[in-house]
Amino acid sequence: MTDPVASYDVIVIGSGPGGYVAAIRAAQLGLKTACVEKMPTLGGTCLNIGCIPSKALLHASEKFEEAGHALAAFGVKVAGVELDLPGMMGHKDKVVKSNVDGVDFLFKKNKIDRLKGTARFTAKDRIEVEGKAYAAKNVIIATGSDSTPLKGVEADEQRIVTSTGALSLPEVPKHLVVIGGGVIGLELGSVWSRLGAKVTVVEFLDRILPTNDGEVSKQMQRILTKQGMAFKLSSKVTAAQKTDKGVTLTVEPAKGGDAETIEADYVLLSIGRRPYTEGLGLDAAGVALDERGRVKTDKHFRTNVEGIYAIGDVIAGPMLAHKAEDEGIAVAEILAGQAGHVNYDAIPSVVYTWPEVASVGRSEEELKQAGVAYKSGKFPFLANGRARAMNATDGFVKILADAKTDRVLGVHIIGAEAGTIIAECVLAMEFGASAEDIARTCHAHPTLNEVVKEAALAVDGRPIHI
Repeated sequence: MTDPVASYDVIVIGSGPGGYVAAIRAAQLGLKTACVEKMPTLGGTCLNIGCIPSKALLHASEKFEEAGHALAAFGVKVAGVELDLPGMMGHKDKVVKSNVDGVDFLFKKNKIDRLKGTARFTAKDRIEVEGKAYAAKNVIIATGSDSTPLKGVEADEQRIVTSTGALSLPEVPKHLVVIGGGVIGLELGSVWSRLGAKVTVVEFLDRILPTNDGEVSKQMQRILTKQGMAFKLSSKVTAAQKTDKGVTLTVEPAKGGDAETIEADYVLLSIGRRPYTEGLGLDAAGVALDERGRVKTDKHFRTNVEGIYAIGDVIAGPMLAHKAEDEGIAVAEILAGQAGHVNYDAIPSVVYTWPEVASVGRSEEELKQAGVAYKSGKFPFLANGRARAMNATDGFVKILADAKTDRVLGVHIIGAEAGTIIAECVLAMEFGASAEDIARTCHAHPTLNEVVKEAALAVDGRPIHI
């Protein structure tokens, strides 16, 4: 076996949100740390081709939509609004560069060694990167996930794109077909819809956002339909044929039936993501995977091999950047002899469409399935003064609380700035708050957050402003 060129307390494989946060926290705690990244820049999928660039385009496209259609209602007249797509893409690229440069700075600040290339285990405490061997007392696998493929629909990132290609289309599609009505499909579909594309979403299940609260999913579909997006639910794409003008899709009912064809000039394949373990040499280290190809871990993020840990998209649980970050911090603290912990009952999820969708805790469907007795309180943004002032009255806040103890079990929001508003609800749940606690907390007026307070009051049947 080749002698290692360096030895570390911790080597983190992957520099996405989970990996780079784990590396920084480990270094803060005095552990000699290195991080392996195969991409030219740090930050992983999220910062380079995921969360950050998509939010840059979402915000920019919202500004374009607002200038062309919404500002007149506020008494602001704008003439001759034009789309500068290269300029918008330039904004996105600038935002990405700023973020990845920031991670690079943090690595230098915390004296973390960056190992450039692809990591491969050669033993449980050894990895190889670009032909060089490195030893580590502990290794954290944080390799994330990639787009799930679909039989019969081969992505080429030209006409049939994954989220990566959808962030850099050279033109506004005449007709964009989105395969998958989940978070990624709706976010990127709404970007191109706002910029002028006809967008059709094909979803295998009978509703969009299938993991969200059912009432939220239905309301979101109504809103997006009103915005111009079309939906084909309970449908599956069985084939994709590239043509000179674009792509011809074969679509059938999910339960079987007559097929139809849909013509599109671009197709976005976004049916989910799968853990990325390719080329890691997990066999050499003896690391076990589960039936879905995820790295098996216990409650302390330990794999079946001593000294090897895993976090983020590559293990069980929601594929969310902030979940990976919390796990990264927890593992680093465990390695330093502390008691790292993640509360999976208080992890928020956000869909950055307009309006946004945000949730934390359990949905009504989950509570019913578990046989939990609960009370529900709901309040619409339409009855909120600040929402009216913003012309942002779509949506509601729904709070689900235990019928006996009043403890908050779940919160579901669809509305303007839902991703920000959900934070107080997450904090409330982290501290085991009741709906009464939220209702009796003074909320500034006029703010959108007052809808949360009113929904908490509604749990007890006593909202004020409706």
